[in-house]
Amino acid sequence: MQSTITQHLSKDPILKKLVDKIPFRELSVNSQGVYLDLLGSIISQQLSTKVAAVIEGRFLALFPDAQPNPHLLVDMDIAVLRTAGLSRQKAAYLQNVAEFFQQENLLEKDWSGMDNDEIIRYLTQIKGVGKWTVEMILMFSLGRPDVLPLDDLGIRMAIVGLYGLTETGKPMLQKMTEIATAWQPYRSYACLYLWRHKDGG
Repeated sequence: MQSTITQHLSKDPILKKLVDKIPFRELSVNSQGVYLDLLGSIISQQLSTKVAAVIEGRFLALFPDAQPNPHLLVDMDIAVLRTAGLSRQKAAYLQNVAEFFQQENLLEKDWSGMDNDEIIRYLTQIKGVGKWTVEMILMFSLGRPDVLPLDDLGIRMAIVGLYGLTETGKPMLQKMTEIATAWQPYRSYACLYLWRHKDGG
């Protein structure tokens, strides 16, 4: 699998330079982690990694065995959630996720029958969950190999820098989509290389 992916991505001469110097990273699948990963993503929005980790730890500590089961989270008072360091808005978003997963009975869901676009449409129904958040779930919880999160600033910056793009706005996004067409069906893996490149390898 690794050699198939790296050989395919190396057909792009610019991406090949990254493939040659950055260690390969495999995407893992943890479909049972979608709920917790969504909660974690909301908690970490607009926060540094260190601060987000502290707040997430405090949040989990509010629940027995650090398990924020949907029915417990839905019933918890916003004021209690805020003691973890959450804003009122984030606390409400977390409860939105819990309510959706409870109503739709999603904790044990097998997501393999839904394609990426279907999952994006389905989960962005939840107030507080945007497209980028679901794309991260697709990549890092469900291990989907062909996701292109162009709303991600790091991905945009990496592509602009590496490919010398001068376009802005919609023309820039169209150009990025065209460039990434050559990476299919492994655009997620290309993005892993782009992120590592932007962070210095």
